[in-house]
Amino acid sequence: MGAITAQVSLYPLRQTSIEPPIRGFVQVLRQHGLCVRVGEMSTLVWGEEQEIFDAVEAAFRQAAEHGDTVMTVTISNACPEPEAS
Repeated sequence: MGAITAQVSLYPLRQTSIEPPIRGFVQVLRQHGLCVRVGEMSTLVWGEEQEIFDAVEAAFRQAAEHGDTVMTVTISNACPEPEAS
């Protein structure tokens, strides 16, 4: 296993506020020690393969506790980590 990149988008459905599930989602990713870059429509994360899979699963479960949720994930082993901004 090696380092991979994932682009993750979370869509809380039928909720009065999308902020709590999205903030919690990002917090879980960071708690797993991943490099995280939050964008307007998606979040990019970098790390070891198993760490990414574990973090995405935990983050989805946490978001789903708030209600109906859709998450899309694109995973690549060919995208380098971007330079720090």
